[in-house]
Amino acid sequence: MAVSLGADVLSQYRRFSLYNSPYVAHEQGRAIDLYPDAGLGPATDGEPSIAPSPVAGEVLETRTVRAPPKSHAEADDHLLLVDTGEHVARVLHVEPTVSPGESITVGDPLGRLVRAGFFAPWVDNHVHLEFRPPDANPYRASGSLPLAVDVPIAGLDWDGVGTVVESGDTYAVLDSPSHPDPGEGFVGIAADDGAVVDGGLVHYTGGGALATDDRKRDGPVSLLGRAVGHASGRDVAWKPLDVLANGERITGLSLFCGREAEFGAKLVCPDTEFDRGEHVTVELRPSDNPIRLG
Repeated sequence: MAVSLGADVLSQYRRFSLYNSPYVAHEQGRAIDLYPDAGLGPATDGEPSIAPSPVAGEVLETRTVRAPPKSHAEADDHLLLVDTGEHVARVLHVEPTVSPGESITVGDPLGRLVRAGFFAPWVDNHVHLEFRPPDANPYRASGSLPLAVDVPIAGLDWDGVGTVVESGDTYAVLDSPSHPDPGEGFVGIAADDGAVVDGGLVHYTGGGALATDDRKRDGPVSLLGRAVGHASGRDVAWKPLDVLANGERITGLSLFCGREAEFGAKLVCPDTEFDRGEHVTVELRPSDNPIRLG
């Protein structure tokens, strides 16, 4: 049975994604990445530094774990285990200031957000959350319960065009589709049938189609008029595609749900530079050799 996350938890965060990661915990939406609002203490490059807790309960254990070595990341990550009464919550990417035996509530500061070697360089700092049954091994990478997001998500139509409003070494963010009412609810880029698409398209092998209605999906999912995958429930296996931006092949699209004013399509493009103010047209084309990162 799925563990449900409601507005009391998700309203602390400007963005979330169930599928936008290559790690096994995110398969079938069994983990969620939560991106905190700004203004949570001293930060670097505009990013919040303090992680608000997404769960209430008793801290069972904190553990330092070795992360993959990457030049843009810290050497160590951290695992927090919290007994919520029904489940054991696993929290990653936070250097804890809480201790075993301590009781916490939703919104309490857990510690400093860590930019770990599990991150791709275009990924912002975030809290990783998953849940285990009380009798399950809490240390294994797999074995978490499915998650349900119990908040409305509005699907935004997008024609594949936009102007670059933010640019980094590995990514660019467009000004469209724009949030119609920033801060007042979560939105995501809509597939052609209205479902919100979530995940790394197509640089990760799969993603999700989050329902904005009660329909059960089992069949093709399309975006920008192109079939991008096949849905089984909300899980989507991506088809082999190339993502092109102004005719240049890029790594892919980073798809998520957000409520911030700066919501817009995010291009993953470590090998292609886009300048602020540049107009971009995104296209999807079938490929015999798609970029796959995991």
